[in-house]
Amino acid sequence: MISQEVVQATPREGKFNKNAARRVRAKGRIPAVVYGAAEPPQAIELDPKQITRILHSEAGHNTIFDLQIAGGDAKNKAMIVDWQYEPIKGNLIHIDLKRIALDKAIRVEVPVKLIGTPAGVKVQGGILDQVLREVEIECLPSDIPSHIDVDVTALVFGQVLRVEDLPHGGKLKFITDASNTVAHVVSIKEEVAVSAEDALATASATEPEVAKKGKAEATGEAKK
Repeated sequence: MISQEVVQATPREGKFNKNAARRVRAKGRIPAVVYGAAEPPQAIELDPKQITRILHSEAGHNTIFDLQIAGGDAKNKAMIVDWQYEPIKGNLIHIDLKRIALDKAIRVEVPVKLIGTPAGVKVQGGILDQVLREVEIECLPSDIPSHIDVDVTALVFGQVLRVEDLPHGGKLKFITDASNTVAHVVSIKEEVAVSAEDALATASATEPEVAKKGKAEATGEAKK
């Protein structure tokens, strides 16, 4: 989805290490890197409020916006490709942006939204199990959907909604395997059994899972 929003950025100069990144954050900004479109990577800093607003928008990180870097002559179309949150307070601490050419296809992941109540739930008493919540697609930037809607009202026991069944309008190419299961209707007993297995797997995990999106800060800073 292409937005009219203009994200203002300031070039970063000097050393690009953890201490430098902390100084950027200390003044209320986010360290970032922008790359792509056959241009060299550039270290910049951004307003966290603008980036948060984009991430929380309907299109989220797939939003394409204008990036205006102070001192530059022109705006670049860009999108967020990686981001990292501080694990305790949940503040954004690093962003990776990619310059986008509107005439070239790109690959992105978009959510799958199930519409309606399946017959297997309403009539047969089952439970709708959504196995795949995002799919990877390839398309022109102007054709990126905020989500893919699929009607599941006719779904019954024994039927499986697969990636190949998702609507695409001829503009989207699915990169995710076409045979992958998106959703199906299961019995209550099956759902309980799966939940028990998940609980056992969680309890036996040796390390806590860290919820974040994007590369570690050290990786992001190494690009600078």
